[in-house]
Amino acid sequence: MHHAQKPSGFTEERHHPSTGSHTAAGATETNRRQFLLMGAAAGMGLIAGCSPVDPRARGQHPVVASPDQASTGAALNAWLRIAPDGRVTVALPRSEMGQGVHTALSMLVAEELEVPWSQVGIEAAPPGRVYANTVLLHGSLPLQPDDEGWLARAAHWGAAHTAVLLSLNVTGGSTSVRAAWEPMRWAGASAREALRATAARHWKVTPAECRAVQGQVLHEASGRRMGYGELARLWSLDPLTPPSDIALKPASKWKLIGTSPTRLDTLQKSSGSAAFGSDIQIPGLRRAVLRTCPFLDGRLVSCKAEQALQMPGVRAVHEFPDWTVPAVAVVADHTWQALKAAQALEVEWDAGLHAQQSTAAQRAMMQEMLQDEEGTRFRNLGDAPAQWAGATQTLQAEYEVPHLAHAVMEPLNATARFQDGRLELWTGTQAPVLARWRASQIADISIDQVTLHIPYLGGGFGRRLETDVVEQATHLALKMPGTPVHLMWTREQDLQHDRYRPAALAQMKAALRVAPGGATGPGASAAAPQLAALQIKVVAPSLSEAVSRRLLPAAMTDPLPTLPDKLQIEGAYDLPYAIEHQQVAQVLCPTVLPVGFWRSVGHSYNAFFTECFLDEIAQAAAQDPLALRLQLLAHRPRHQAVLRAAADAAGWGTPPAAGRALGLALHECFGSICAQVAEVSTKEGQPRVHRIVCALDAGSLVHPDTVRAQLESGILYGLSAALWGQVPLERGQVRLKGWNDHRVVKLADTPRIDTVLINSSHAPGGVGELGTPPVAPAVVNALARLDGQRRRKLPLVDIVKPLA
Repeated sequence: MHHAQKPSGFTEERHHPSTGSHTAAGATETNRRQFLLMGAAAGMGLIAGCSPVDPRARGQHPVVASPDQASTGAALNAWLRIAPDGRVTVALPRSEMGQGVHTALSMLVAEELEVPWSQVGIEAAPPGRVYANTVLLHGSLPLQPDDEGWLARAAHWGAAHTAVLLSLNVTGGSTSVRAAWEPMRWAGASAREALRATAARHWKVTPAECRAVQGQVLHEASGRRMGYGELARLWSLDPLTPPSDIALKPASKWKLIGTSPTRLDTLQKSSGSAAFGSDIQIPGLRRAVLRTCPFLDGRLVSCKAEQALQMPGVRAVHEFPDWTVPAVAVVADHTWQALKAAQALEVEWDAGLHAQQSTAAQRAMMQEMLQDEEGTRFRNLGDAPAQWAGATQTLQAEYEVPHLAHAVMEPLNATARFQDGRLELWTGTQAPVLARWRASQIADISIDQVTLHIPYLGGGFGRRLETDVVEQATHLALKMPGTPVHLMWTREQDLQHDRYRPAALAQMKAALRVAPGGATGPGASAAAPQLAALQIKVVAPSLSEAVSRRLLPAAMTDPLPTLPDKLQIEGAYDLPYAIEHQQVAQVLCPTVLPVGFWRSVGHSYNAFFTECFLDEIAQAAAQDPLALRLQLLAHRPRHQAVLRAAADAAGWGTPPAAGRALGLALHECFGSICAQVAEVSTKEGQPRVHRIVCALDAGSLVHPDTVRAQLESGILYGLSAALWGQVPLERGQVRLKGWNDHRVVKLADTPRIDTVLINSSHAPGGVGELGTPPVAPAVVNALARLDGQRRRKLPLVDIVKPLA
């Protein structure tokens, strides 16, 4: 494969060129994909051995002992315990960051256990393989939408076993409910049946004569009843194994799932008593802030700390020249004291190798690769290039999106204390096992000697999958043994040293052809051309490589080539539309900015590319955008139903108010389908979004109110990015300092949001990330219908001023 030369002055460390093969025929492409899947299944299976992933076995797994967590009551399995008063405490292995996961997962247990919601409480699950997120790694598999054969099953099996082996209790990828859907219901069901059997033994009757209801077991023939608290005590004296004929309740019997009881965190968060990482209070706690290098790949030359050390409350100043982002830490009694002292430091920085790097240089390199690189094909149906020869009409367009920051509401922070050979951590993290592992490496102790406490997270969106702040706090704790140190980043540091959503460029091509005898699709005239072929090529960095190189030792990653990355091309190679000839390729490019997982990952930009270009195709074919999509989704009734639900609720086909227009988009990701219609106008040349109608099919909905809240959150997050989001790089520095540079949707900007939830019999799909991908294309498509201008580059409004 030919690799384009990078523009002069562009440098990048530890990047390996792609070695992906290139195919010209569908059969060859299938063989290549089979090889990738077989490799994934075999590799993960060999690593994992015989780790149990059966949902029922995991739900009935015995309690995981934890010396650091004293429990009261009887633990009937690893997922729940029952106190003498009948209160049920559910062990939760996922982090609560506003998405309502603690409530949803507890509902799964409570539904099967037959316990009143008012008697349910929660506690953090201890480390243990039983709590692994067995769905998490499925998102990295290069599967097509309809892959259900033995290869796909083998790849899923290998991914699930690997997650169990590595104890990946990670919160991300819209997988929490999906991974817990069966195990946690089995946990409730097995506990319920154990309590029924215990009551039957105590009363000397058969279990069939006993019925569990509202936290009690009844013997209806005699009228006797006993509460779960007493039954749990009796069970603990002589535990009974649950019978083998347990069955989960059918949907028709659900009393809790599908309703919206009060969330378990509502009272704490509404009263202000909820504890986040930044609220930690420990006797003897010291507060630390950083003075970080402002340059990419810069270095610390010198630091004069005399003045800072003389300021009130300052305890220490520590230099860390070898960190990925070199920094000087100031430790004081209070955060304000530390901030003032950090400003007083006299620090000299070397700008390093990337002193002249800029967004323009990055874009020029990506543009060159887009034109010159063939890329690695992820989908090759039919023969797309051959369709251009006989095409009635051809279209070609390039789309572009920038790097994006996470900008979580609670700035990154962590507290660490190293004492007597043990490390104790307090931090909001989406990846507890990774945080403990990285901390143990730095402290040179066993991971079992690291205790991690996880408070509420003030926003995650993928940013708190990273371990950088944990690593920094650990280094500080090692410098001050016995002293708990709380490290807090500033907003400026958070924006300038993020793990950004990658920038991406896409080349889109379409061939249209008049079908023999005229078109017959919905909404098409007799002479309307039909979409015959689609070609997509996306240039963006590899997320998988970037994250693995940060977390794994260089000795493991340096010898490896850059492999094809499904996360970079997801949402483009797996389109649900029936297009006979498709060719979808990725080109992996270097980047000087560190990249990581951002809400909806690759779907966040590929939905913008594909759904906007589909509207361009509809315009060229003189078709209504809704009609074209319905035609291409004739084989997918679920997708059609979602699309129609959004269109009907928005009044598609009815002229909007004067000066306004509607635009729509559909996207499938994380096991769910989402369609949105945006109603927009412009004022003084600036876009204004008045209304978003969102329809969702996410299978069985556990807590509908939380689903609506997550859709609204994802829409506003994606709308902020579409309107203003970018990470400008100039002279080797990220040019973001605060909310003035990184604007987000405020109440005055917030459109009316209407949600249509389609409850289906399918297992739950993802929710937390679904609202983000469709919003940008829906808004851009509406603007094009409003003024005829096709906007192919985000953000829509540039609010960051360049350096003077």
